[in-house]
Amino acid sequence: MGKWIPWALVALRASLGPAIALSAWAYIRSEPWLGAMILAGFLSDIFDGVLARRWGTETAKLRVADTTVDTIFYLGVLAAIVIRHRPELQARLWLVIAVICMEAVRYGFDCWKYGRGASYHAYSAKVWGILLAAAAMAALCFNSAYWLITLALVWGIGNELEGFIMSLMLPEWSYNVKSLARAVALRKQQLAVRREKRAVVLG
Repeated sequence: MGKWIPWALVALRASLGPAIALSAWAYIRSEPWLGAMILAGFLSDIFDGVLARRWGTETAKLRVADTTVDTIFYLGVLAAIVIRHRPELQARLWLVIAVICMEAVRYGFDCWKYGRGASYHAYSAKVWGILLAAAAMAALCFNSAYWLITLALVWGIGNELEGFIMSLMLPEWSYNVKSLARAVALRKQQLAVRREKRAVVLG
């Protein structure tokens, strides 16, 4: 019955990214709308996975779409902050560039190694989402607590590094790898399966 709802939440978040950027550009006093849209995007990111797991509809396709849409959503948030608070973001420009470059390198590496982008949804990524939402709300709705932007960007660099290490470790494409410890265990499983298959072939 509710199999379509997680996909609808993903689609909602995809539309909210551009809407947040447009709202920041088009309206002088749009803080309530910006706050509502950021909160809606954040909640949709939580409940699409929760509901998919509850209803048994979680698939690799859904998780990859979720990861892609997260990027679209937070690029919209970034554009809104550039529009409204460019000086504060310029003061942290090297952090922004570092996060974007690491994301691009990691995505390129994943596509080269696995043929598609990874979708680990690690615990560190969940914390990053919370920090990004908090930083965006503070900046766009209250014009304060800009230190949260710095904290979110630094955490983002760590999250990207963790994801890259996971991709280096794992011989097979995987999703929902929650931590480096889980990646180590999964690597052992995947290598064991490879050895078993090789032994069968060699006979």
